[in-house]
Amino acid sequence: MFLERFIQYIRFEKRYSPHTVAAYQSDLEQFFRFLNPPETEAEIFHPSEVTHHHIRNWIVDLMDDEASARTVNRKVATLRKYFKFLLQEKVIESNPAAKVQTPKISKQLPVIVEEEKLSRLLDSEEIFDHTFEGMRDKLIIEMLFGTGIRLAELLGLKESDIDLYQSTIKVLGKRNKERIIPMNAPLKLLVVQYINLKKNQNYDNNSLTLIVTNKGLSAYPKFIYLIVHKYLSHISTQNKRSPHVLRHTFATSLLNKGADLNSIKELLGHANLSATQIYTHNSVERLKSIYKLAHPKA
Repeated sequence: MFLERFIQYIRFEKRYSPHTVAAYQSDLEQFFRFLNPPETEAEIFHPSEVTHHHIRNWIVDLMDDEASARTVNRKVATLRKYFKFLLQEKVIESNPAAKVQTPKISKQLPVIVEEEKLSRLLDSEEIFDHTFEGMRDKLIIEMLFGTGIRLAELLGLKESDIDLYQSTIKVLGKRNKERIIPMNAPLKLLVVQYINLKKNQNYDNNSLTLIVTNKGLSAYPKFIYLIVHKYLSHISTQNKRSPHVLRHTFATSLLNKGADLNSIKELLGHANLSATQIYTHNSVERLKSIYKLAHPKA
């Protein structure tokens, strides 16, 4: 009952994305299963019965199952949000997750692809042919690298979101917040070529979304992930070859070429500048490398 009310709240009032709503629901259902394991008779029926001890025990259980610190932190953040909502609704009198300490997350630099290698990949006519499939796959890579949009944002793009006259793309980001991203000339040309090819496929049920499968259906996350992984494998042997790697590469490239953090923040759709500042670490590491190679006393 309370879970259902919370899910309705974040879906309709907070307007969280379907992906985020699903993640919140999954985390909470996992926590409730931990509180009420099928092999025991002890059951917790009301949220007011949950204490910080229950949450700490769940954290220990998660870490025993080798969940990463980042995963544990995300799940505890879900609990904080859930109990905060129940506190506002006067279902409980205190938030049991408020003072729970979570494991520290080690700082990791964003994984990127070398810009030169990525440019060579996109310029290769041997890898991307002029068929509908080849043009679509190239557009996916070019769009992710050329705009820095998220996977979910790419999937939600419609042809009507493309303004060829202004050379811009209207993106619906997190919290249903719209932002406008400029298109470079090669990307704009590719979009035009792809849309024309898409129309010539004469699909029975032509999807309104920009990116579609070979059957004309709306693309889905795994579909995009496999395409990105396939093509990045041509130029990179690193473990991470996901759409988000291209987003990181986009932001790092802008920063290395002198773009200010606030502008990058707006292009990425970050709510806070702190989320964008992580890319400065990559730039510092790049400067260190240049220094070691160029300075006579390095």
